[in-house]
Amino acid sequence: MIKVKHIVLGALANNCYLLTDEKSGKSALVDCTEASEKMLDFLGDAQLEYILLTHGHFDHIGGVCEIKERFGAEIIIGKPDEGMLSSGRLSLASFAFAPQNNVSADITVEDGDTITLGETVITVMATPGHTKGGVCYIADDVIFTGDTLFCCDCGRTDFPGGSMTEMKQSLKRLASLEKNYTVYPGHEEFSTLDFEKKNNPYMK
Repeated sequence: MIKVKHIVLGALANNCYLLTDEKSGKSALVDCTEASEKMLDFLGDAQLEYILLTHGHFDHIGGVCEIKERFGAEIIIGKPDEGMLSSGRLSLASFAFAPQNNVSADITVEDGDTITLGETVITVMATPGHTKGGVCYIADDVIFTGDTLFCCDCGRTDFPGGSMTEMKQSLKRLASLEKNYTVYPGHEEFSTLDFEKKNNPYMK
């Protein structure tokens, strides 16, 4: 069984999540907007094993460097987005006048890879469209969709590396999942996969 905690941080109101395997107590942070006191209070004394990044844009990686140093967690990101961790141009931090604290990935993942967190297996689904290396993380009955799938919407595709063709393919793959997952997106409110299949115009 897993437990999910949630916090909204940053100027772009990013959702960050703490996923905990209840039996072992081990945790993973999904996206890391900042390393502020709010983030540190949110993490508390978590046994943080991983920082799971849904993609490499600055508003999702801003606190990664410091949180890794404090907790010793391993950074995981989709392989095509790896370079964003050390380039303000690629992460768009330079264009947003946002800080870029360069860091390196510990693990890069591709479609179908799995991550073991205690007794929880987290499956990686590659979902390019917003970025080339965008991924969703699936565990038990939840799915963390980053900036791929939002409630009744999808991520922008007009940034470098974005593609509406790829986004549609990624959303089609998500729509093919049979389980009614709780959808935890990178911004805005939560949803369920069944609700999105019925109501999201980009999934039809």
